[in-house]
Amino acid sequence: MQEKLKALDELKENLDLLRKAGRRIVFTNGCFDILHAGHVRYLTAARQQGDLLVVGVNSDRSVRRIKGPERPLVSQEQRTEVLAGLWCVDFVVVFNESDPLLVIQALRPDVLVKGDDWPDNQIIGADVVTSGGGRVVRVPVVPDISTSRIIERIVKRYGTGKR
Repeated sequence: MQEKLKALDELKENLDLLRKAGRRIVFTNGCFDILHAGHVRYLTAARQQGDLLVVGVNSDRSVRRIKGPERPLVSQEQRTEVLAGLWCVDFVVVFNESDPLLVIQALRPDVLVKGDDWPDNQIIGADVVTSGGGRVVRVPVVPDISTSRIIERIVKRYGTGKR
């Protein structure tokens, strides 16, 4: 699984070679704090859009900026290991920024995938992908399954755990 975890520069080199060999590269991103069935279905659908799937993962620092100081619940090392263990994920890259724009600009995927809960005008990097001849695909998200909802259910059932 370690071979799937790449630094951005190394991944860019690998993808350039794969692209020259005619492979269609798909990219998606997220925090993936508590991996659940919705994530697995989403990533499987993303992988079906091309020949290989690259998943950009927000670093712990990035997640804290976006979700607040209590998140992530699962470290980036564990989140990336779990993602790398999925058959549908070919490469995983971690980024520190709040959004994946720099990663998308560097990798130039052929397909950018986001959930259908994202409005078209809020999909970061869509213009980069489409200007290069690629496409943006919005896949259905599983209703009522999200990390935030899982956390809410845990807190409701067991409390905050703070003593």
